[in-house]
Amino acid sequence: MNETILNFLRKQTAASISCVNELNEPYSFSCFFVFNSQENLLYFKSNPSAYHSQILLQNPKVSGTILPDKLNKLAVKGIQFSGVVLAEGNPLTKQAAQSYHARFPLAIAIPGIVSTIQLNQVKMTVHLPGIFKKHVWQREEKTNIQFV
Repeated sequence: MNETILNFLRKQTAASISCVNELNEPYSFSCFFVFNSQENLLYFKSNPSAYHSQILLQNPKVSGTILPDKLNKLAVKGIQFSGVVLAEGNPLTKQAAQSYHARFPLAIAIPGIVSTIQLNQVKMTVHLPGIFKKHVWQREEKTNIQFV
C-alpha cells in the first residue's frame, strides 16, 4: 500500500461504513477503528445486536470513508474504501480485539465484539491549494476469505 495512504490511516480513528441489507437497501454506521498496516485490515467494535451487525452476518461486503480527525476546510483529504468483514474464526482476526483495546483501552468496559474488515480497495484524495492527487491501492490476491 502507498506510504501516503498508510500514514493517513495510522493517524485516524473514525470511519463511516456502509453495508446493504437483504432488501438491497444501504445502511451506514460510524465507528472507531484501528488500522493493521501489515495485513491492511481495519478493526472496529460493535454490539452483536446492532442492526449493522445483523446485516453484516448476511452480507459482509462493505464500503466506507475516512476523513481526518481534525478537518481543515482548505485541505481536503480522505479515503474511500471497500472490503469484506471476515469471519471470527479467520486467522486474520486473531489480533483484532487485542489491537483495538490497546488503542482504545476504555472500550474494554463496553460490551461488544471486535470485527475485522479486510481492505480490498482504497482510494485517497489529497486536495490542497494548487495540488490535487489521488492515490489508489488494490489488493492483488483474493484469498480464500471466510466471511462472517
